[in-house]
Amino acid sequence: MSGAFGGNRGLRPIPPEKGIFPLDHLHECDAEKKEYLGCLKSSAHKSEQCRHLSKKYLQCRMAKNLMAKQDMSELGFSGVKELDSTGEKSKESIEH
Repeated sequence: MSGAFGGNRGLRPIPPEKGIFPLDHLHECDAEKKEYLGCLKSSAHKSEQCRHLSKKYLQCRMAKNLMAKQDMSELGFSGVKELDSTGEKSKESIEH
């Protein structure tokens, strides 16, 4: 029964291209995370209403080197607009 409890020890695992990144142990993006989670809670977990905050959180992670820098359009945010302080969408999109 090879592979039980530890797998084949002769093969070296290959990490996935995406999905693995350092945890935010220093809580550098906690404000953005809490803002996003609060939005999800208040919108009955309708993530589309909170996409601008998800984008903001990912931008924070990239800025703090908690994940690889990547174009936001590659992460599905090509048409997401930023909200101003009143919660209304601004006239300009970050990504064109």
